Amino acid sequence: MLTQLDFVSAESLDEALVADVVTALGADIERQGSAILVVSGGRTPVGFLQRLSRQSLAWQQVTVTLADERWVGADEADSNEKLVRDHLLVNAASVAGFVGLKNAAATAAEGEVVANDSLGKLGKFSVVILGMGEDGHTASLFPGAANLARGLDMTSGRACVAMTPLHAPRERMSLTLPRLLASSKIFLHLCGEGKRQVMVEALAGDDVLALPVRAMLMQQQTPVTVYISP
Repeated sequence: MLTQLDFVSAESLDEALVADVVTALGADIERQGSAILVVSGGRTPVGFLQRLSRQSLAWQQVTVTLADERWVGADEADSNEKLVRDHLLVNAASVAGFVGLKNAAATAAEGEVVANDSLGKLGKFSVVILGMGEDGHTASLFPGAANLARGLDMTSGRACVAMTPLHAPRERMSLTLPRLLASSKIFLHLCGEGKRQVMVEALAGDDVLALPVRAMLMQQQTPVTVYISP
């Protein structure tokens, strides 16, 4: 259930990914009257988000949420919510709904219950768009993190889990593996030769705790398409 698409540039990748996301969202809107889009933060998706924001779609019938979030204020530079509001929830997409992961709790651990309740009100995702770090993390499922096993547990019943990476700043909230897989489609968006090499390594082994992205690549529940460019 894994497909890999290679592109000559980040721009050509963004163009193809936007077209595929719009098609998938449009299909769910046509079929059930609504769609749910899960996006990720970081530098890689900015161009994609900007292009997506300008597409013709019944955006008022789309709800956007996050694969993960740093436990910071929504107006801080490190906030994924801020990135999405600045680059996606503008232009034609300004009328889309949004469900964030950050709440008023002092810590992500204390905020788990409220975040799980918020996510519980959402149905099956239409599209999940993930990135991957060169350490093999995806969403905020980081290798070595104390809560990683909870995040990967397919029987946990949890939609999200607090996560503190060993080597990355900020406490975070991450969607769990089972919640991410509760989607019609998963698109993995990668740029750079370093990440290409991590993909090769991930596909060559099976230790999901060492490279958590393997859990996404190895599963047989939900189709995953990898979009990759230099």
